[in-house]
Amino acid sequence: MDQVLLITGGGRGIGAATALLAASRGYAVAVNYATNSLAADEVVRTIRDGGGNAMAVQADVGDEAQVIAMFQKVDARFGRLTALVNNAGVVDQMARVDEMSVARLERMFRINVIGSFVCAREAVRRMSTRYGGSGGAIVNISSGAARLGSPGQYVDYAASKGAIDTFTIGLAKEVAEEGIRVNAVRPGLIDTEIHASGGLPDRAFELAPTVPMKRTGTAEEIAGAILWLLSPEASYTTTALLDVTGGR
Repeated sequence: MDQVLLITGGGRGIGAATALLAASRGYAVAVNYATNSLAADEVVRTIRDGGGNAMAVQADVGDEAQVIAMFQKVDARFGRLTALVNNAGVVDQMARVDEMSVARLERMFRINVIGSFVCAREAVRRMSTRYGGSGGAIVNISSGAARLGSPGQYVDYAASKGAIDTFTIGLAKEVAEEGIRVNAVRPGLIDTEIHASGGLPDRAFELAPTVPMKRTGTAEEIAGAILWLLSPEASYTTTALLDVTGGR
């Protein structure tokens, strides 16, 4: 059976690296994006040029109707989903909690938490033996920030990732008898564009000396961990929260 993977936020950074690695291992890959169609199309083009099978699919994961439509498009193109990577997420400008607006908090949790719930819901409806599926695997992208709290910077982001950790454990136990494994990867300081979107483009490099390994990580290193959790090699692994943080 063909392995069909949907990666949310798959056009750049960790998502793009995961899409490319998955395609090289034989997955048909659906690359989700919210607004940057050029980046997603480039990932798809690279996969196809290498002989792989991929599609780009637009959806804001914070919008339920768009998520449902996205899954339907993947169904129509590739058939039944077997793997999901909940990677889409946002940060915001550096701020203390006493400076945060409700609008900021609602955006953060709508995309980072509710979006992951809705995507997982749709995936379970396709993968679970309860619904006639043949099983599958879900990997949620959390963050080392869930343990560290990100004081003075992004406590809201860290809290959203703490929610992802709890969600991962609960969902994993809920569907363990239905052929679905659910795990999370918690990246550390990774050299991607997400830091720039939060107004601190050099943040990863500035904090690199605080990492025991004294360097930032790469998107490819995170992708390797994700693909292991999706693979048959991790067949007895569920509820895991895998830190890929250089020891931080």
